[in-house]
Amino acid sequence: MSKNNQQQALYTLVIVFFFWGFIAASNGVFIPFCKKYFSLDQFQSQLIEFAFYGAYYVGALFLFVYSSITNKNILNLWGYKSTIIKGLILSTLGAGAMVLAVHGGLPGQSSTFTYILAALFVVGLGFSLQQTSANPFAISLGDESTGSHRLNLAGGINSFGTAIGPIVVSLALFGTAASANIDLDAMIENQEITLGSVQYLYIFVGILFLAAASIFYFSKNLQEEKEDPTFLGANKAMFSLLFITVSLIVIFYQIFSQYLGLEKGGELSAESENLILKLSFLALIVVILTLLVSNFLSRKNADGWGAMQYPQLVLGMIAIFTYVGVEVTIQGNLPELLKTPAFGSLNETEIAPYISMYWGGLMIGRWTGAIAVFNPTDKIKKWLFIIVPYVAFGVVLSLNAISGFEVKHLSYFAFFVIIQIIGFFIGKDLPSRTLAVFSVLGLLAMLVGLFTTGKIAIFSFLSGGLFCSIMWPSIFALSIKNLGKYTSQGSSFLVMMILGGAIIPPIQGKLADIVGIHESYWITVFCFLYLLIFSLKTNKIFQTK
Repeated sequence: MSKNNQQQALYTLVIVFFFWGFIAASNGVFIPFCKKYFSLDQFQSQLIEFAFYGAYYVGALFLFVYSSITNKNILNLWGYKSTIIKGLILSTLGAGAMVLAVHGGLPGQSSTFTYILAALFVVGLGFSLQQTSANPFAISLGDESTGSHRLNLAGGINSFGTAIGPIVVSLALFGTAASANIDLDAMIENQEITLGSVQYLYIFVGILFLAAASIFYFSKNLQEEKEDPTFLGANKAMFSLLFITVSLIVIFYQIFSQYLGLEKGGELSAESENLILKLSFLALIVVILTLLVSNFLSRKNADGWGAMQYPQLVLGMIAIFTYVGVEVTIQGNLPELLKTPAFGSLNETEIAPYISMYWGGLMIGRWTGAIAVFNPTDKIKKWLFIIVPYVAFGVVLSLNAISGFEVKHLSYFAFFVIIQIIGFFIGKDLPSRTLAVFSVLGLLAMLVGLFTTGKIAIFSFLSGGLFCSIMWPSIFALSIKNLGKYTSQGSSFLVMMILGGAIIPPIQGKLADIVGIHESYWITVFCFLYLLIFSLKTNKIFQTK
């Protein structure tokens, strides 16, 4: 493929990155609406993230298990382009299922909420196929050494979708920009706000999915790239992953059983609340401990473990799990925090700008991280590191202003953008160093948020998006370094660990139900702490080799 065609193919490819961001960020507005509409507790509301991100894990695991059983590389059999098309069609079916799920859904109707979760799962399953193919596809469109820069560029488009998503969904649900005078309870009771608006939104989204699939199918610039046809089996690693899967099914079955028979608006007993929290933490422990034990066993006999024999990969799997978990849980639980008196007593219609700004922080960082794609001179690069973040910041403010939302209060975020710019200069484009710097910044921001209230705390938590922004490519690069023939397999394992977005938000949700929403943000501190440990640990691993 010529260089010109590679660039055109990349621009076509980033369409799917936009969709991932748009839907994922939309959940931030959809969660508090569903909590109110279906009379859910905070844990139950986070099941939206559980269904959506859990699908990523199931989809990636299916591809790996199927390839292991048939001893054929399924991505090579299908090809990147065809796999993305299949994923888009599957997401279209999920959008159709959402339209059916919300049709006639009444307030407090638990069955409707269950159908919504199932539909989101199907959408996420399609995204899993897309992501498994799109990431290596983007890397293949040019020099491998600049592959991470192309991922940053695609990530920037993804984050543009995350900045738009909350705004569009808020306008679709409430039909208006933020207003403190809206009584959502009364509007739901009077059927002035129903799930009908969600139907129209997902009809539109489903049409976009189909349109994107058509673009990929008919695009002459997108050739059918494939992976190495050789499939490297890892039976022991497969059984470890299946053990995690079965364990999680059993654990969450026990969790969900605590809610069976609970009447509308009813509350769980303190005993049930504590049991759910313990089981949620058990799910977390099962994932982490199984991966660490797998790597420990592989040191005695590497046969059958594949990429899991490499400590940087296993630690990286936990890092991706933790990173996605903290990125999702900060914003997933943020609406509940903003509803408390110490954080503004906002209603559900007023939170969209904050969710948009959080995801906009990721866009700011990823746009900045993508600068290297264009190979500027060192002098121009330094200036771009200062200018681009504020251009991206201006885009986020403009999107909210055009939509009718008040944006003056968001100007405080400019201070944290300065901190991020300093972080980029300290990181010097080195994955380990950059990850360490932004982990420390994220850790400090969460601590400030925990020990303060009001605007300082709100914007400290919002800055988590800024500091998470460049972690994915940094973790990815460190995790697959020196994997050799197992690089592709290792990449697949890393994608599975998007599972963190399904496990960590519900844990924080149940913590919020028990100890309070503000205090529940302690879980984000431990997430950033592990990411710092990972950056230091991998640096040590590579120094000793």
